[in-house]
Amino acid sequence: MEDYLSRAFSEAHQVLGTFFTKTENLKNVEKFVSVLVQSYQQQGRVFSAGNGGSLCDSMHFAEELTGRFRKNRSPLAAMSINDPSHITCVANDFGYDEIFSRYLEAWAKSGDVFLAISTSGNSTNIVKAVEMAKKKGVCTLGLLGKGGGKLKDLCDHSIIIDSKSTDRIQEMHIKIIHCLIEGIERELFPENYKSIELTN
Repeated sequence: MEDYLSRAFSEAHQVLGTFFTKTENLKNVEKFVSVLVQSYQQQGRVFSAGNGGSLCDSMHFAEELTGRFRKNRSPLAAMSINDPSHITCVANDFGYDEIFSRYLEAWAKSGDVFLAISTSGNSTNIVKAVEMAKKKGVCTLGLLGKGGGKLKDLCDHSIIIDSKSTDRIQEMHIKIIHCLIEGIERELFPENYKSIELTN
C-alpha cells in the first residue's frame, strides 16, 4: 500500500512542480483571470462545462463565483451546464454531443466567457460547445491535458497540464480553478484581501 501512496503523491508533486516552474503557465493563468475580470466588469457572465470529474470541477468553479471563496462579497454570474432535464432532453432528441452547445446557443451572448474543461482536449461535446461559443462572440478558455487535443488551438486561450494521467490533470485543474477565483476576487473585491495580507 505504501508504494502506491508514495507514487501518487510523488507524481502529484512532480506535475505541480513542472507546471509551476514554467513562466508561460503562470502567465496563462493570469491571462485567464484578466479575461474573466474584464467580462465581469462589462456585465458579462461565465459559463463552464465538462464531463465526469471535469463536470464536478465546472460546478465547483461556478459555485465559488456565485457564492464566495475567501470572504463574503456580491455574487458573480456563473453557470455550470449541468441541468439534468436539459442534458437528458438534448441527449435524447439531438445526441449527447449537443448537450453543451445547445445550452450556449440558448443563453450565451457576446461578452460572456466559456470555460471548457477536458482532460483529453478531445471531448466532442466540449469541442462543439467551444465552436458554438465562438459563433456567439463568447471568449473561450480551455483547461486541458494530454497535449491539449483538438481544443488546444480551438480555444482562444488554453492551459495544458503536462501529464497523461487523468487524475493528475484533474488535480491541477482544481488548483488552477482556485487560483482563478482568488484572482477574480482580488481584482473585483480588493478590500477583502487587505486584512489577509496584513495577517500573513
